Amino acid sequence: MKVLIVYESMFGNTHVVADAIAHGFGTGNDTVVVPVAQAQVGLLDGADLLVVGGPTHVHGMSRANTRKGAADVARKPGSGRTLEAGAEGPGLREWFVGQRQDGMRAAAFDTRLEGPAVFTGRASKGIARLLREHGCTLVARPESFLVTRDNQLCPGEQERARVWGEKLAAMVVAAAGSSS
Repeated sequence: MKVLIVYESMFGNTHVVADAIAHGFGTGNDTVVVPVAQAQVGLLDGADLLVVGGPTHVHGMSRANTRKGAADVARKPGSGRTLEAGAEGPGLREWFVGQRQDGMRAAAFDTRLEGPAVFTGRASKGIARLLREHGCTLVARPESFLVTRDNQLCPGEQERARVWGEKLAAMVVAAAGSSS
C-alpha cells in the first residue's frame, strides 16, 4: 500500500505526529511523510491513502497571518520555540488550491491545545472538509492530537498517533478487500 502523509507544522508537534502515524503503517507499506511545502502534485500518483494534518490556529486551519504570528512568537527571546523549516511558506489551505483527487481515500488530523474542542477549535474538521471538496473519500473521522500550553505533545499522544496509523492501515486494507 502506498501512503502519503502531508503535514504542516510550525513548532514540530504536527511533524512528530505525522511521523508516528507513518510508523503505524509498518514497514510493509510504501509510506512517505512530506511537509506541505514539498508536497508536489505528482507525489499523489498511485497513492492508496492520503493523510493530511496541520496545527490548529485560531480555531481552525492556519492562514498566512497566523503562520506569521507563530513565527514571531518563535523569534521572541526566551520563547523556547523553534520554527520548523518551511513553516513560513504556504500552508495546507494554499496546497489544496488546484488539487483534485477523485475517489482517493483520505484521512485528516490536527494538533491542538488540550481542552474541549469547542474552546480550542479543530483544524482537522476544515482539512476533512477540503479533502471531501477535492474529491477524496474519508476513511476515518478527523482526529486531534493534543499539545500542552508549553508546546509539548501531551503524554501518550505520540503512541496514540502510531496506533491511529495502524487503524487507518487496517481500514484501507478492509475497504480494498470489500471493493474487489
